[in-house]
Amino acid sequence: MIDRVPENEIRHRDVLIPSISSGARLQGTLRVPLAPLGWVLFAHGSGSSRLSPRNIEVARALNQAHMATLLFDLLTEEESQDRSNVFDLPLLSERLILATKWLKDQQEYNGAPLAYFGASTGAGAALMAAAKLGPGIRAVISRGGRVDMARNEASGVTAGVLLIVGGWDEPVLTWNREMLEVLPRAKLKVIPRATHLFEEPHALPLVIETATRFLREQFMGPRPAPRDLPPPL
Repeated sequence: MIDRVPENEIRHRDVLIPSISSGARLQGTLRVPLAPLGWVLFAHGSGSSRLSPRNIEVARALNQAHMATLLFDLLTEEESQDRSNVFDLPLLSERLILATKWLKDQQEYNGAPLAYFGASTGAGAALMAAAKLGPGIRAVISRGGRVDMARNEASGVTAGVLLIVGGWDEPVLTWNREMLEVLPRAKLKVIPRATHLFEEPHALPLVIETATRFLREQFMGPRPAPRDLPPPL
């Protein structure tokens, strides 16, 4: 049973992340419980933003489970008007790496392990960024993700990977199953009777439960096996 952090004990602040390559400033929100087990950076999908209600709900649940989160816009408002940017995974992964490096310079960062949580095209960008950063990223979670778009980079991902897909989300489910052969440390969780956006009443709670358990395992590591005690004298 996980003890939950009360909402009034979670610090938050709005931030602006400078983008060196374009001069843009990316809007975001940090939410930090005391002594977090790890940090989760969210990479939203096409047509979404840091204000995605599903990502916000997931992030709040992770905060209550002793994890810090960064929700931020991968593109500026002007950049997002150009639809080609939404599917430019090298650009999106560059922004995610930029935000990761920025986070490490913030006063809230406590040196805890880092993870990415991507949705749709953001999941592909998260895999690309994780491949570039190597051991610096402990885990990657994809929710209904287009991880197939990062097929060429996927073999370089050293992080543990969890692919969460709705059972009714074809062909995304097919693409994710195929990626199990490419990702060295990936497993697939299919949410039954769920579509791409996980809008069914049971779907998102199952996503949250599965993601929380996976991240705690990745951040905290396996529990050591109990030692055999010597017989009593």
